[in-house]
Amino acid sequence: MTRLICAICLVGSVSPAGAAMQDGRPTAALPAAPALTPLELSLWRDPEFQRQFTQSYIAETEIEPRITESERDQMQKVLDLMKDEKVDRAVALLGRHRGPAASAVFDFTLAGIHFQREEFAEAQADYRIAVEKHPRFRRAWRNLGLVCIRRGDFESALPALARVVELGGGDAITYGLLGLSYARTEDHLAAETAFRMANLLDPDTLDWKLGLARSFFLQQRFADAVALCGQLITEQPDRADLWLLQANAFIGLNQPLRAAENYELVDRLGRSTPGSLTMLGDIYINEELFDLGVASYLRALEMSDQGDPARALRAAKVLTARGALAETRRLVEGIERLAGDALASDQRKDLLKLRARIAVAEGAGDEEARVLREIVELDPLDGEALILLGQHAARTGDIETAAFYYERAAALEKFEADANVRHAQLLVGVGRYDDALPMLRRAQALNPRDNIQQYLDQVERVARAR
Repeated sequence: MTRLICAICLVGSVSPAGAAMQDGRPTAALPAAPALTPLELSLWRDPEFQRQFTQSYIAETEIEPRITESERDQMQKVLDLMKDEKVDRAVALLGRHRGPAASAVFDFTLAGIHFQREEFAEAQADYRIAVEKHPRFRRAWRNLGLVCIRRGDFESALPALARVVELGGGDAITYGLLGLSYARTEDHLAAETAFRMANLLDPDTLDWKLGLARSFFLQQRFADAVALCGQLITEQPDRADLWLLQANAFIGLNQPLRAAENYELVDRLGRSTPGSLTMLGDIYINEELFDLGVASYLRALEMSDQGDPARALRAAKVLTARGALAETRRLVEGIERLAGDALASDQRKDLLKLRARIAVAEGAGDEEARVLREIVELDPLDGEALILLGQHAARTGDIETAAFYYERAAALEKFEADANVRHAQLLVGVGRYDDALPMLRRAQALNPRDNIQQYLDQVERVARAR
């Protein structure tokens, strides 16, 4: 069909071959159109084309179903009852006059009542009956699309709204709803096309431009999304959603500091959310602006009733790894204060482990041991905490306690190799080389490592030399 339309347009637009005269001067003329190919001519005989061409003779009034004189009288009674707010009686009267042979207007009217009553399943079923009776019933197709969207059934809304366009009802709202439906079914290219049409017909409605910007973003066309959002922000600088969408597009373009500017502007508008502040915190931590990052995470926790600490905990681990101990302590204390009641057991353990690392770094051995014992009380099978307790006992010279913790950790499959290495090092430290060797060999069998193999070789040499 597309090729046929192109051929028809070409035939209707070219000039005759040869030169033309304009103001007595010769001007170049377009070449004559080539004759239609056999393939293009065969399209005229295509059954679908012939059906659509035949339908073009039908008057536009055929988008409304016919109604007999008797049916018109009954519909007037229905409308009078509805006007007098006697809706239940109107529904009963419609029910008596509906049927396979009755006009689709009865089904359409009953569907409208269901729609207004928010009885959406019944409305959808009745609109479907109306369009099955009268396939060119444009208003029924449109309302069917609306009720499908209202129910969140975007897959069903698409063919209904497309039929409205097919029947000549392609106004801005219909295209906009098509764009929404395509977006919700993740056909973002089609959504872009629909939103462009809606914007073309109604350039004053921001929603269509915003839908287009979102379709750019979801197609990962971040530069286009940034540019369009910039234009919209110029027109409506107080719209926080525009600033946030542009910020996300800046992140897609790997321009995090420009995104941070947007998040800060949203904050000045008083429209920050826990999500936007957390994202701002992520950016600042990645850019090593640790103080600003911690402040953003804590403000996000303050704003959230439930206090989702997951990303703040992750940030605290990053801060610890980068040696930002003061900022880690500040963030850990803030998480405990603002989200302590919302912490899951594994998050509580993570928080305690962070406290233990801070204590180790600051040389506070007793504090480290206290925190680690609290972790083990929460979870006796936390092998990492058991190994750390063993190391702490070893540093204080308590060999028996250290060995006890290492043995407990070695009983856990995930930590057996590391616990055996630590226990072997403990034994080597007190000259028990022969006892250390089986543990090192077991550790290598579980998790071969070059540095452990070198250590094992050294211990074997010392053991043989004794």
